[in-house]
Amino acid sequence: MENIAIFVDVQNIYYTVKEAFRANFDYNAFWAEATQDRNVVAAYAYAIHRGDEKQRQFQNILRGIGFEVKLKPFIQRSDGSAKGDWDVGLTIDVLEHVQEVDRIILLSGDGDFDLLVDKVQTKYGVPVEVYGVSRLTATSLIQTASSFRDIEATLLLNR
Repeated sequence: MENIAIFVDVQNIYYTVKEAFRANFDYNAFWAEATQDRNVVAAYAYAIHRGDEKQRQFQNILRGIGFEVKLKPFIQRSDGSAKGDWDVGLTIDVLEHVQEVDRIILLSGDGDFDLLVDKVQTKYGVPVEVYGVSRLTATSLIQTASSFRDIEATLLLNR
């Protein structure tokens, strides 16, 4: 049985799925697909904590599915911009788990991860499967991944 680790850029998936489909990502359908005949060594969902009840409920759903939810506080800057980025934390976690698994599964369309994906595959020989909305996923990430799974109707709620 293949050992896998799953890493979800929650904000990226939320906004790209919302923009592309006006729907929500179905984490239960994803989990059923991605983990079929595979052993999950680690599964992390990286999110921003704003403290509202709806978010807490969503985070509890993710935990119930099998994810460890990692939260970072939402930071509102004085100029009105906001910050809530998990790129470095996700990267560190991938590098900590890469030698324990046969495959990494990354859910994000963020092109910043193409360097990580390339490093994992070339240095460690571990394939990286990327899930994202194709038209909103960086071309460099799609091209670097060992396989790309386009998020479409079977992975959507509220459709």
